[in-house]
Amino acid sequence: MPTVRPRHAITETDSVAHALSVARRRWPGQPASRLLTRLIEEGASAVEADDAAERSEHERAVAALTGLATYYPDGYLDDVREGWAE
Repeated sequence: MPTVRPRHAITETDSVAHALSVARRRWPGQPASRLLTRLIEEGASAVEADDAAERSEHERAVAALTGLATYYPDGYLDDVREGWAE
């Protein structure tokens, strides 16, 4: 089929053959080219979900640490300001 988009060649290595076998169980009756497309789409979705989960976990970890580091005791600034001339 004519296209202006880039094309990609995939050699059917053992791991690609295994992936196609798994894909055929999930999407029976589809040609290999469509199975590969579906696998790529599903893989991209899985990677995006993992990235989002990692970002969320990182944000939770940072939020948990935010209140732990107290550099000055309560009232420290008030004590310092008492020494300032008005």
